[in-house]
Amino acid sequence: MNQNQGRLPPQFWSAPAVAAALAECDIPAVLAEVQGANDWTQGQLAEAVGYSQSWVSKVLRNRQPLTVDQVREISIRVGIPLHLLRFGARGDDDPTKRRDFGKAVALTVLTALPLPGRAEVDETTAPILTSITGAQRRLEATTPARELARGAVAHVNLTNRILGRATRSAFAGDIRAVMSEAAGFAAWVHADMHDTGTSRTYYRLAVDAARQAEHSLLVAYMIGSLAAFEIDADDPVSALDLLAQARRELGERPPATARAWLSSIEALGHATAHDASAALSALRQAESAVTASERAAAPPWPWVFPFDHAKLAGYRALVMVRLGRPDEAMAAFAESLSSAQPGAKQRGVLMTEIATAKAMSGQHDEAFHLATNALMVGVTYGSERVIQRTRRFRRTYDGPMTADVRAFDEQLRATLL
Repeated sequence: MNQNQGRLPPQFWSAPAVAAALAECDIPAVLAEVQGANDWTQGQLAEAVGYSQSWVSKVLRNRQPLTVDQVREISIRVGIPLHLLRFGARGDDDPTKRRDFGKAVALTVLTALPLPGRAEVDETTAPILTSITGAQRRLEATTPARELARGAVAHVNLTNRILGRATRSAFAGDIRAVMSEAAGFAAWVHADMHDTGTSRTYYRLAVDAARQAEHSLLVAYMIGSLAAFEIDADDPVSALDLLAQARRELGERPPATARAWLSSIEALGHATAHDASAALSALRQAESAVTASERAAAPPWPWVFPFDHAKLAGYRALVMVRLGRPDEAMAAFAESLSSAQPGAKQRGVLMTEIATAKAMSGQHDEAFHLATNALMVGVTYGSERVIQRTRRFRRTYDGPMTADVRAFDEQLRATLL
């Protein structure tokens, strides 16, 4: 099809139906209007957007969720003005507008999902539900947890209602696995809000759903996530008990990725409990597992990304901070951050850890400069988890009272008030 064919006049985009669809980020409706205005068949529309006719058919019926990048790609191919979708070309779009659009896309997918009494559960239900959790996870890095919490809980409840209709179907196990993922995300969001009781409730739900799905790797993953949460809550004893349980779930021959991840969390748990020997032993086990995992084709689900040496370096840095070894911690931080840049909230967490290492080394002003920046990240992104980390850093500091320390204290008081 000629690239210029199907390009519509500017007044088309201001027509009431088209403008309303653009305002609601209803891409299926926009595509339907474009198809009608060009008098295209569905096959011609598919050719224009560069996808198969069956894929386009699912999009038009609200059965195929779209990523932000897919929407951008489709818009460019059929001539939808990008500024009407509130983001520009790749690399120069406004992050806030992109995030707002992403939220709208996620909500569109959510409302498009078949509800009880409207359609039967089939092989597309679990992937659609999973895509919602995936969209929420992508938003989490730069979105205040309080803005995500209601949607995360609603998604858990929706999945539970659908599971009630699918209990005896062939898809029940898949829906239970989706429930586990959704509950795990709800737990994470509430942990970021420093709502520990609610977070534990959702982690328990995630573990229970994974058990009912009879997916041992997912069970171990959720128990390991709960263990990491307990370490962050300063309960390493409970965390280490949970990690032992997670290992039992994996059996005698666990995947190398799972071993590396659990050993790294275990090292952090031992370091938090001030057991240096056990922490260093767990790090050595993690190192061996990471080396073995490099020979694997891909990490097993639910691990989406490989657990590589850079990720292990990040855990090593946290372990060394807790063991009071600032030089080793700074070297590990440098190794970890040279390979990957964390999201905004995670940067806030890491800044408090690096600040702790700096303070141990006597670099007090630099430490409080980092801590102040971390505090601002916590405030900007509404992350109580980050704010609590900075408060913990201040409580453990026993160095001199400098101008940077006083400035941090003033900023912290303003935050609390």
